[in-house]
Order: sequence, then structure tokens, then C-alpha cells
Amino acid sequence: MDSGIGLLAAAAAVRRLRPDAELVLSSDPGSMPWGPRTPEDVTARALAVAEAAAAHRPDALIVACNTASVHALPALRARLEPGIPVIGTVPAIKPAAAGGGPFAIWATPATTGSPYQRGLIREFADGASVTEVPCPGLADAVEHADQAAIDAAIAAAAARTPDDVTTVVLGCTHYELVAERIRAAVQRPGTAPLVLHGSAGAVAAQALRRTGETAAPQAPDQGTLTVLLGGREGVLPATALTYDEGRLLQAVSPAR
Repeated sequence: MDSGIGLLAAAAAVRRLRPDAELVLSSDPGSMPWGPRTPEDVTARALAVAEAAAAHRPDALIVACNTASVHALPALRARLEPGIPVIGTVPAIKPAAAGGGPFAIWATPATTGSPYQRGLIREFADGASVTEVPCPGLADAVEHADQAAIDAAIAAAAARTPDDVTTVVLGCTHYELVAERIRAAVQRPGTAPLVLHGSAGAVAAQALRRTGETAAPQAPDQGTLTVLLGGREGVLPATALTYDEGRLLQAVSPAR
């Protein structure tokens, strides 16, 4: 689940690990963006999107949204667990800190500076050089595949990123869909290749662990795809198909 197509990265990661998985993608793109909303509003919207998915009786629910994970994870777990394991998306601060060198965390305004993110920094990156970079408008631009707006938002965030940064944590799942554009904008001439840390792969692997499954990339059975938009069955939005992850899901997941 996510506010919009930010869930594509995690869904594609699950599909790569388990081609036979039956995927339900639940979002509410009409309420985008969630980043500027109050924590109470985010929680209410996340619960509605999650309950639409839960009606399909999934084995697990991936909260493929950093903003929802920051503000709504306790409420989601209280509502759905233990019947449905809930896997949140945590910014990859721990591996970024372990890599050494100064790093930046790109995130929505709601996530940037939040007690949740600050707690992760204290726990895993105490003493490291960390720059929190708010990226207003980037998730919304990615959602609508607005190329000019994506370029402008990335350029603005890159300008707020210190020149000595060697690693960027992608603290919003939408950002993973334009990771290489972010890399190109932040990479400084003559420096080592910039390291990007997303969350999709780790979240997909955790979902399999929580359900007692193992990766089977060569599974012969083809999985299915159910798309929920505002609680109603639909199809992948056209904007989703402008990204590699959306095209992968469309190509290997016939609608049920």
C-alpha cells in the first residue's frame, strides 16, 4: 500500500523474488501527496488504503510509503495484526551510516525532521555527518510523471545537498523510481560513484520472512496483479507505465 505509485518499487522487488506471488496494490492517488498532510490525516488515509487491501486477505501488508510508516505504522499494526503482518518502510539510515562518509537523507517534508527519522539518526548514525534534505514536490511530480517538475525538484534538492556527500538515502518510495536521475544530479565530477540506498529490496525480503516464504526467482507459475485505486478495482495508472517497475509488473502479472 502507498498513497500512489511509490509502491511500484517494493511490488517489483517482490515480483522478482517470487514471480508466482499474488499481488494486491492498494493506493489512493486522489489524495496525493501525503507528505504535507498532518500526522492525523496521514493515519486516517493510510488506514483506509490498508483496509481496502486487507479485504483481499493477504498474507502480509507492505506499507510501501515512508510517510505512512513514520506516522501510521502503530495504528496499522493495532488494526491488522496479528492476523496480517504489517511491514513498514524504514529509511536505510543504518546501512548508509555503516558505509562511512557524510550522507544525506532525501525525504518528504513530513518525514524530514520527524521524531521518527531523528530517532533513527540517533540510533544508527550518531556522530556521523548527516544532512536531512526535504524534497517538496518531488513525490507528486513522480506520481504524475511530470518530467519538468521532477527535474526541478531534484535540482532543488541537489542544491541543498552538501558537495562532500558520498551517499544518499532515498527516504520516500517514490524517489526510488527516479533513482538514476537523482544520482546524476548529485554526483560531483571527479568523485567516487555516489551510493544510493533505497528500501524496496529489504522490505520485500522482510515480507517473505514474515510469511515464512523463501525467494524463488525461477518459480514457474506466473503471479497475478490486483490494483485498488481508492478501494475500487482498476488498472495500473498510465503514469506507472512510464517507469521500469511499472512496466515489469504489467508485463509479468496478468490481471486476475
